[in-house]
Amino acid sequence: MRIRLPKGEGAGLDAVLVNTAGGIACGDQFTVEIEAQADASVTVATPAAEKVYRSDGPVSRMSVKLHAGAGARLDWLPQETILFDSARLDRQLEADIAEDARLTLLEAVVFGREARAERMADGLFIDRWRIRRGSRLVYADTLRLDGPIADLLQKPSVGNGARALATLIHVAPDAEARLEDIREQLSSGIGCDAAASAWNGLLAVRFCAVTIEALRAAICPFLLTFRDEPLPRVWLS
Repeated sequence: MRIRLPKGEGAGLDAVLVNTAGGIACGDQFTVEIEAQADASVTVATPAAEKVYRSDGPVSRMSVKLHAGAGARLDWLPQETILFDSARLDRQLEADIAEDARLTLLEAVVFGREARAERMADGLFIDRWRIRRGSRLVYADTLRLDGPIADLLQKPSVGNGARALATLIHVAPDAEARLEDIREQLSSGIGCDAAASAWNGLLAVRFCAVTIEALRAAICPFLLTFRDEPLPRVWLS
């Protein structure tokens, strides 16, 4: 993996994380650790969608650890992860931030390659999130889909037919106060539903879409308004 620091249009530093292998193959293991020191402002993105190839058994693992010091702002905004049929991925995201730091996390996942009308007839996807603020756990979430993922996503209680999901978590001193404004900004367009909630000093937004195009059509304008600054350039290329 490599990191690039292009000239950005926002107020802070833009960093682009590049997987020079071109994707994640069965059994691959990646560990990424990012630290925004006191009063720093950093946005981390990826240049394209991350592809997770089919596996004949071994599980690929991705571990992301984020740290934000006093008064820092850290935005983790990778582009979507695409799971091929029979992909097996165990992903873990941990964040540890100061009481007055600001953290924005966005992760999107697509189940199957749309261009090939691919269904995930089989696979494994585990997604663990743990966020600590002032050394206190404020958010813990685990998603596990194992087996016939396409069939599981058809169930109303799971995905209601969606093939693309995204979660945004925002932790900041004013996170809960933004809830009503955020709900007014969200709109359920064709093929995409979205909802927001707030508690424990954080704001959570969930997106559920039929296609990645519908998901991005909802996420991109939302991020522009929510962050009040341009998207990373790689999102537009």
